[in-house]
Amino acid sequence: QVQLVESGGGLVQTGGSLRLSCAASTSGRSFSNYAMGWFLQAPGKERKFVAALSWSGSRTNYADSVKGRFAISRDNAKNTVYLQMNSLKPEDTAVYYCAATTARLGGTSVYDYGYWGQGTQVTVSS
Repeated sequence: QVQLVESGGGLVQTGGSLRLSCAASTSGRSFSNYAMGWFLQAPGKERKFVAALSWSGSRTNYADSVKGRFAISRDNAKNTVYLQMNSLKPEDTAVYYCAATTARLGGTSVYDYGYWGQGTQVTVSS
């Protein structure tokens, strides 16, 4: 089992950068044996895939809309996953959620994940 807590959201200008963090607390299963993902959700809309990475962090997957701008990474020694967000756009504005799965590499569907954080707000001003 794993509990997830996101942090690092805030207000930034277009073109700016932000780094989100997701701190994990696990029991039984090691953090290194959870694939991790980031999703975003705007008000009234479906939760959408942003990025995912494997147990070791060596394999990653990104939504087309963020490829080349965002980078997902993890530090298993710190039980933390990160989302580095660069060249931010107003359309990136949303609540960002951290998610975990026991699969080797996280998928792109919300149904691929069994554990979720509470979310952190990211607002990009124009």
